[in-house]
Amino acid sequence: MIKKIMRSLWLGIVLLFIYLPILILAGYSFLDTPTIGASGSFTLQNYVKLFTTPELLDMISGTLSLAFQCAVISTILGTLGAIGAFYSKKGMRNFIVTANQIPIVNADVVTGFSLCILLIVVLGMDKDTFIPLIAGHVVLTSPFVYLSVVPKLKQMDYSLYEAALDLGASARQALFRIVMPQIIPGIISGFLLSVTLSMDDYFITSYTKPATFNTISTYVVNATRGSNTEVKTALWALSTLIFAIILLVVLISNITANRKAGEKNDTNEI
Repeated sequence: MIKKIMRSLWLGIVLLFIYLPILILAGYSFLDTPTIGASGSFTLQNYVKLFTTPELLDMISGTLSLAFQCAVISTILGTLGAIGAFYSKKGMRNFIVTANQIPIVNADVVTGFSLCILLIVVLGMDKDTFIPLIAGHVVLTSPFVYLSVVPKLKQMDYSLYEAALDLGASARQALFRIVMPQIIPGIISGFLLSVTLSMDDYFITSYTKPATFNTISTYVVNATRGSNTEVKTALWALSTLIFAIILLVVLISNITANRKAGEKNDTNEI
């Protein structure tokens, strides 16, 4: 009994440590005070500023556009890489697994600086274009798509693809009609993770972005160094909305997964 209470207490402390700062920030996004820790009255002015300030709207739309474009490219590359590694011989598969781990383990600041040197200095690409920025985000996010898809491939019957070929299907038909439906949950998870990582990244973005372009991460860092309190408090509202959206997506995903698991168990019992 005491061990159970201690485990619950420890879990509560960990969750409180993780979520209390976010809840405090969310609470202050509904107050008219410019300083966290000071008292204030309830207001929606921060949210009004967020959706009526052109500079903030351009920053948000640019961040989302970049994140979704990079996520699409990363999802394609990561999924194809996972399928290729899964059906490759052991030596090639081990090489791909090792190569995929390097961008994950490597520090973002090293990746960003290296891409800046390669693409802009060595290859002479114009930094005012979005090619270095998109390339940097794809390098960051595609390995995580790979890691999301591989477990679904391992859960799949290895011989399904070969069986489809033996039954007369072409390689393309076997891939899209047999393999792809089995790994759709992993692909979706990898896509959503890519969107989140792209929106969150600061170091790679700061090294490769055009001078006049800002994502949420770079804009927040620059804004917190300035003295514009109206922008800072509007960013509190933005942070609260991002957290609420992510929480809603996670809850919907868990509910959907639990329902599917329950339906599968009911079918197996029948």
